[in-house]
Amino acid sequence: MRHLWCIFETFFRSLLKTMHLAMILDGNGRWAQQRGMPRVLGHRAGVLRVEECVRAAPDLGITSLTLYAFSTENWRRPAREVNALFGLLKFYFTRKANELASEGVLVRFIGRRSGLNPSVLRTMCKVEELTQSGSRLNLNIAVDYGGRDEILRVMRHAARLARDGQIAPEDVTEDFFTANSDLAASGCPDLVIRTGGDRRISNFLLWHIAYSELEFVDELWPDFSAEALGKIVAAFGKRERRFGQVTAQSA
Repeated sequence: MRHLWCIFETFFRSLLKTMHLAMILDGNGRWAQQRGMPRVLGHRAGVLRVEECVRAAPDLGITSLTLYAFSTENWRRPAREVNALFGLLKFYFTRKANELASEGVLVRFIGRRSGLNPSVLRTMCKVEELTQSGSRLNLNIAVDYGGRDEILRVMRHAARLARDGQIAPEDVTEDFFTANSDLAASGCPDLVIRTGGDRRISNFLLWHIAYSELEFVDELWPDFSAEALGKIVAAFGKRERRFGQVTAQSA
């Protein structure tokens, strides 16, 4: 089954010193408020950290990087902040698309697209097209993404196929789900890092992180650094990952 293969794939990646890292970039607004600045300036500072970590990732053995940029719940924030976030997304990727392509970064956007502004969608599609040949780093940007929503989208797809007689109910397996999920091309994350001090997943990659290692750090995202990332990745390499099995000492 493909979901079982995800477990073996993560194990083999660890042997090859490559990995899939997922990150919840929390704390931008609080960082700005602590400094008496508008929250949007915290998001601008956060973009600089994104760029720093994307540049550092391949040298740390990270072959896939999935970033939680905007969740399905973030629409509840003030409209001014939401507009500023999408403005930053457009501005950054418009300026950096060619640079990302030249550095071998393949960009994919995951999540819903039906509710996004057409100009945002055009930017996203252009970046994906320009970087499609990248092979050094797979960069997944989660925009209007929610783990529960992803599960519902895959299940609705399965229901439509079953209704039309293209699959039988027993065909809806873990293999089927993973193959039709947002991360079908990247596999399951080995490690999830959340900045900002909170100890929760916040509806991020619920299907995919069943056996991911979790790391929660207190630094707000604009205070995070490539050096801090390197230390976490190095410590992760020393973790024992059992995937539901017992250790050799306990066998």
